[in-house]
This record gives sequence, structure tokens and C-alpha cells, in this order.
Amino acid sequence: VQLAESGGGLVQPGESLRLSCAASGFAFSFWPMSWVRQAPGKGLEWVSSISQGGTKTDYADSVKGRFTISKDNANNTLYLQMNSLTPQDTAVYFCGQGARGSIVQRGQGAQVTVSS
Repeated sequence: VQLAESGGGLVQPGESLRLSCAASGFAFSFWPMSWVRQAPGKGLEWVSSISQGGTKTDYADSVKGRFTISKDNANNTLYLQMNSLTPQDTAVYFCGQGARGSIVQRGQGAQVTVSS
């Protein structure tokens, strides 16, 4: 199993970023997927999950209405569109194989820094 996040970076408050996660080594279309994050000095925080087919999504209250998770099963890629970013969104973002509470594998992570 390989999960490779990309698209992180440094942005100003209010700006947007889109994270991608290229997946390989497993049947991506048969798995729900998730995003989790870890802010400096804090533990892992679940951010969002999506069903195998991409028709059902779920979000943490802290990102609901600002973040959108999506899944491209044809290209084995998971996305997280992040809008209206705030400094509180600064974290390392990981894509995870599995649903919320049942993540079996994570990628190496992508750093997202929101600062003016």
C-alpha cells in the first residue's frame, strides 16, 4: 500500500488549497478513505471521510462548509479541497485508507501552513 499526499504549502488566511493523495497497492475503489491532520504539538484529528463510491461524505464540525472531500476511483486519487483557510487549519494532513475510526494505513503527510 502506498499513499502519497501532495498540494500542501504556505497560504494566507482566507485562501484555498487542494490536497491530492495518489493511492496504489490496493483496490482503491472498494475502500472508504479519510483525511486526518495533526497540528503542532497536538494529536491526530479526523477531518473527513468518503464512502467507497464517493457518494457519502462526512466532515468534522471544524471544517464543515469549508472543506470538500472527493474520490476519483478511475485514477486512484483522493482529494481535499480546502477553502477559507484559517491559522487553526495549520497542520500536517494525512490521507488514510479506511473510514473514520478504522484507518489502517496513512501516507507521509503534506504540510499546510496558514499564516499572514
